[in-house]
Amino acid sequence: MSLLVVGLSHRTAPVSLLERLTVSADELPAVLDELLRGDHVSEVLVLSTCNRVEVYAEVDRFHGGLQDASTVLANRVDLDVPSLGEHLYVHYEDAAVLHLFSVAAGLDSMVVGESQILGQLRTAYAAAADLDAVNRELHELCQHALRAGKRVHSETGIDRAGASVVSVGLVEAERVLGPLPGKRALVIGAGSMGALSAATLARAGIGELVIANRSPRRAERLAAMLGAPARAVPLEAVPAELPGADLVVGCTGAVGTVLAATTVEAALPARAGRPLVLLDLALPRDFDGAAGVLPGVHYLDLAALQEPAIRLGAHRDVERARQIVGEEVAGRLGARRATAVAPTVTALRARAAEVVDSELARLDTRLPGLDATARAEVARTVHRVVQTLLHAPTVRVKQLAERPGGGAYADALRELFDLDPATTAAVAAAVLPSDGGQP
Repeated sequence: MSLLVVGLSHRTAPVSLLERLTVSADELPAVLDELLRGDHVSEVLVLSTCNRVEVYAEVDRFHGGLQDASTVLANRVDLDVPSLGEHLYVHYEDAAVLHLFSVAAGLDSMVVGESQILGQLRTAYAAAADLDAVNRELHELCQHALRAGKRVHSETGIDRAGASVVSVGLVEAERVLGPLPGKRALVIGAGSMGALSAATLARAGIGELVIANRSPRRAERLAAMLGAPARAVPLEAVPAELPGADLVVGCTGAVGTVLAATTVEAALPARAGRPLVLLDLALPRDFDGAAGVLPGVHYLDLAALQEPAIRLGAHRDVERARQIVGEEVAGRLGARRATAVAPTVTALRARAAEVVDSELARLDTRLPGLDATARAEVARTVHRVVQTLLHAPTVRVKQLAERPGGGAYADALRELFDLDPATTAAVAAAVLPSDGGQP
């Protein structure tokens, strides 16, 4: 089995396509089930965020796995595979591991270094595990990727390259509104992104912060946690809050438009020409993009934030982060190659034990009068000789297996000692349990 990544992101697809492909928590079980029903997929998780949708799968064949994953994604947006393929990227085996670790470190994010992706990957892995979609391979791989991501954030200053997409959006909003202290902000949505947006605005010294949410109690909890100048309102109060707002941030994750252009237009007369920034951080988008053509209204969605996010991501710690990712990937690949050669080493030692037992049985027929003490000493001596002869090559083959192409050394052992591939496979099944379990 090998790791395959099939996905698209802000780098390869328009936001309109990304939001159509987004997999909600409610949809996830059906999507994972459909992927696992593919002929070539044995384990899978789906990472769906505001700027990427990726399938990570353990597959038995590259082309078969690619077809399985691509078909599921294409069916979600009513496209054929070739049409969707124009926006897809594909990584396989070592390159797939590198991509996963780079994603966990924030190196592939719209804002290089943002740490939200680490939590999003952890959530995607936990959800797939709860649904029995991951097993030993993806379990170990995701655990290592999460550790690598945490190491990058703890050992480098990459977080300063850009804390989040929210930070980039507020920088762009200030270009229109001027400094945020004293301004009024309306945040629609009190989930994780809404909480992050509200907290970032509070730290920026916003003059008044209104949090609107479909569940008023959740908005009230967030407002209470932030304290003054935050207050909570129900979602139905958004039209009444628009005339006084300078900045409106959308991050509900709802399906369908939350703020219509007509609602924005109705609020304009009471604004007396003051500029209004609509910052849409949701996927699918919360705001009607047509509002951006209204006088005095500036509409910013994820697509509009890509270029400034890239500028903000330039930081000297990025190179150190890449170095850490490289080290962690090398360690992961080396460990996997060493694990792969273990069944061959075990089979070789088992074969040697069989030969020793056979020769000792022959000795018993030739020297039936040999006393038990002498026979035991002969047996120990023969075993020591065999183990000494096998020690160096078996240790060395494990070391060599950690290098690229190291599997060839295991192949050589099987050929030189005439090991039955079926026997080796049986040993592998015995020493490599299929159930990775939960941490």
